[in-house]
Amino acid sequence: MIPPDPLAQLPVEVVYTSLDLFQVVLGVAILVVVVFIHGAGIRRISRYFSGRWVHVTTATPHWRVNLLFGTVVAQLVAVHLIEVVVWALPIYWLNLIPDLSSAAFFAAETYTTLGEGVVRLPPSWRQLGPIIAVSGLFTFGWTSSVLVYVMTQFGTLDTHHAERNKSLASDKAG
Repeated sequence: MIPPDPLAQLPVEVVYTSLDLFQVVLGVAILVVVVFIHGAGIRRISRYFSGRWVHVTTATPHWRVNLLFGTVVAQLVAVHLIEVVVWALPIYWLNLIPDLSSAAFFAAETYTTLGEGVVRLPPSWRQLGPIIAVSGLFTFGWTSSVLVYVMTQFGTLDTHHAERNKSLASDKAG
């Protein structure tokens, strides 16, 4: 008597999502490319910020400092959008999702860990989704650390403003 096949007992979707080494290798390769792009982008943005921040003093108008912050945030968003496209292109080229716009939507939705919505990969390619999500977790964590650094610099500037104002108030009172 032949024992029953355990996979035959499972729903079709579970069978299709069994480990596929090609998907995992492809996904990890793209993840590495995305992290490399993110690292290069973060270094560029950090150099941009540092190059401008060295000129900031307590006399620098607030609008200029806020403009610098807005520019840094816009650059961070641009890096993430490029990374979404890096995920979308192979999905489109492999014809997993038939149009580039939908492939980009799927990649963005998965990269941000929002989750699958109306656009889905074929059941046999579902393992790619979690790898895309992991890349988003890595890169958003890295972006968060950059924003913490930038905001720390802003906090230091605010402290210098407060110290300057306190000193000016003491000079007027004295």
